[in-house]
Amino acid sequence: MELATFLIQLLNSVQYGLLLFLISSGLTLVFGIMGIINVAHGSFYMLGAYLAWSLTQSFGNFWLALLLAVPITVLLALTLEWLVIRYLYTRDLLYQVLLTYGLILMFEEIRSILWGDDVRGVSIPAALDASIRLTDTLSYPVYRLAISGLCLLVAASMYGLIQKTRIGMTIRAGSVNREMVQSLGIDVTMLYRLVFALGVTLAALAGMIAAPVSSVFPGMGNQVLIVCFVVVVIGGMGSVKGALIASLLIGLVDTFGKVLHVEVAGVHLLPELASMSVYLLMAAILLWRPEGLFGKRG
Repeated sequence: MELATFLIQLLNSVQYGLLLFLISSGLTLVFGIMGIINVAHGSFYMLGAYLAWSLTQSFGNFWLALLLAVPITVLLALTLEWLVIRYLYTRDLLYQVLLTYGLILMFEEIRSILWGDDVRGVSIPAALDASIRLTDTLSYPVYRLAISGLCLLVAASMYGLIQKTRIGMTIRAGSVNREMVQSLGIDVTMLYRLVFALGVTLAALAGMIAAPVSSVFPGMGNQVLIVCFVVVVIGGMGSVKGALIASLLIGLVDTFGKVLHVEVAGVHLLPELASMSVYLLMAAILLWRPEGLFGKRG
């Protein structure tokens, strides 16, 4: 593999990994802090992509669509937590899975009614619709670099929020001992509502910024959901840092697994195993650390 090709694939793997982190960090926050298994998390990724497409079509400006879609998503998340999710805090795992799976069916039907079942596309913003030339024949899209930069900015902001602020301290305390936090006079119900809204918004934001580089289509959230759960398992339950490391590892393994070629007896092994490589990585890490890279023992 030539150096320029290797660099392009490395950038692709980092961009994919960071986008995956943006989705899975919300999932690991909701599970690690609230104890909710939200199998409908991928649906919010899909809704974000469809909102970006719909609002861009209406206003003709991707950035304006983003500014409008984010508060819509926050409002949707707060309403959903108040109507449905808050009743799951004291319920068993089976109730959580069944109810959130029902949300998948509901969101798919709403998507079909509002936007139809056709595959859609969102144009790359004109300001970022360019490429950086690497060689005479190879270049790299500026928009993909912008996605990586935005994801890194969000990751840094999340670290600052959770580790350096009073509300972050409260969130971390609530994930360890909810009753003690309540006894100190803190409204844990509102805290959980905000955490759920943050998790949903992160997934929807990932769908919005991914829309210009991928198709917007029915069921797109279901595909990414499985990989997100793999990220959470590899990184450790409730660990945002673990989600970041796991997402980057999966990005590297998945991307290079599809482009590298190892031939044995006339058979190209790695491309054939590319679809399994992420799960092989998960199995290897769990054999080494059953709680995940940064999960808590026990």
